[in-house]
Amino acid sequence: MTLLAVVKDVCATVGVAVPTTVFGGINTNRTMQEMVSLANEMGQRIAYDTRDWTMLKATQVFTGDGVQTAFPLPANYKRMPVTANVWRSTDTQSPMIFISDADEWLQRRISNMADYGGGEWTMMGGSMVFSPALGVGQTATFVYLDRNCVTLTGGGYGDSFMADTDSFRLDERLLKLGMVWQWKAQKGSPYAEDMGSYSDALANAMGRDQPAPILIDRRPISHTMRHSYPWPVPS
Repeated sequence: MTLLAVVKDVCATVGVAVPTTVFGGINTNRTMQEMVSLANEMGQRIAYDTRDWTMLKATQVFTGDGVQTAFPLPANYKRMPVTANVWRSTDTQSPMIFISDADEWLQRRISNMADYGGGEWTMMGGSMVFSPALGVGQTATFVYLDRNCVTLTGGGYGDSFMADTDSFRLDERLLKLGMVWQWKAQKGSPYAEDMGSYSDALANAMGRDQPAPILIDRRPISHTMRHSYPWPVPS
């Protein structure tokens, strides 16, 4: 579903004139200016603030040369999933240690501390920084969330709508329902029922975005599962 199709549905629901174009003549069309702004805000809100959508997950691999310690993050990097780790190719059993505090990182580097065999990492200045440096051919791999939630007509992806025929990479119905309740809220109209419809649809989409764990005897493949009866099931 294109942006134009979504905006048409939103306009028909909130009671404003249904457009034939969103971006055509937008400089003199206040309603379409507001619709585009709302579509961008709601699209980014759904993509960034609700869950770690599988559609937006991507993998980055940094390859070492034995010297470089700071690697610029991908241009489309938004953030790492809440359970993400960085995995060094020389230790596939334990993730690298994340040092969140910049002062602690500096103190450890000045003190030449390296008490963990898998290495350490932190974020600084838009780069992922490693200690010690990745050896020649060694890799550091991690999952991150793509900031680009819009499929652009001209090719590729972006974080904002640029044309009538651009489309939302996630559920377009979520975008529509979100725009409807937020538009009504901004205009001072009753919106509780519309926000409830959006919340129900969002919860449903979030639930369907995570496949169910698979059990093999007592051991779950998914790390998100916990045992309630950690013995063989009686037959």
